[in-house]
Amino acid sequence: MKKNLLSLCLSPSLLAAVPAGVNAAQNDANTAPAISSQTLRNLSWTPLVPPVTQDVTLGTSSVEINQGEIQGAVGAFALPADRGSLEITLTSIATGKTVYAPNVLVLDEQMRPAAFYPSSYFPYQKPGIVSSDRLEGTLKLTPALGQKQIYLLVYTTRQDLADTTQMVNPAKAFAAGVGNAVPDILDPIARHTPTGTLSLKVTAEQKTGNVMIGQIFPSSAPAAAALVVVGSTQAPAPAAAPAKPSEPMLSDSETYFNDAIKKAVKAGDVDKALKLLDEAERLGSKTARKTFIESVKH
Repeated sequence: MKKNLLSLCLSPSLLAAVPAGVNAAQNDANTAPAISSQTLRNLSWTPLVPPVTQDVTLGTSSVEINQGEIQGAVGAFALPADRGSLEITLTSIATGKTVYAPNVLVLDEQMRPAAFYPSSYFPYQKPGIVSSDRLEGTLKLTPALGQKQIYLLVYTTRQDLADTTQMVNPAKAFAAGVGNAVPDILDPIARHTPTGTLSLKVTAEQKTGNVMIGQIFPSSAPAAAALVVVGSTQAPAPAAAPAKPSEPMLSDSETYFNDAIKKAVKAGDVDKALKLLDEAERLGSKTARKTFIESVKH
């Protein structure tokens, strides 16, 4: 199944450096839900500090959002943004013949929409020896530098509630698992419900994921690139630019920083590469930024 990622709030100056699969998904910007900022700020966000596995029951007493297409119980989670890239596996467990069809909206530190994963991103998974029928998908996010936390909102929609999921009969799954002939019997159909059971597994690493959350550099590209932004388009005021040195950087120093930036990007340590870039430009480098962008592209 094609992964319909929606990558938003990217630094326009680095759009060309984003992996092709992510950049192409920006065309789905209109599918992001409209949720009032007041509603978001009134939610109680459950902290998830990786590594962690959290089971969540969305029941009739859980917080609900009923705005536009969003309907039913929601899960609200806060994750640290200063521990490198985050890998989040979200599982919605089928109960009997019902299942909660999750959508995920990722928000940056300012609670601006930054990435959107529709319910189609969480396809049905057959039951296994230690797992049951479920809808499941994995998110890989890289928070931009300078943020303390980002947010995940899990919800379902009216359209999802009108849909169903075709499951696999347990007898078929068992027979296939042990190598027996698969019986010709009907498969059950799960009705989508506004409540359900979720499991989130979160891990962190110092490597880049495939969706950048928040801005890396102050915007300096043409305004057309801002079309990918959902929600507030007002970015925080950038920090004052450091005073430029009176003398240009020596050739040997340029080579040192450029080689170090290339090695950091190749090793997947973008945080280190960005720090090297900042230091190089502070010392007067004219080529470090180009080196960084070209390294990420390749």
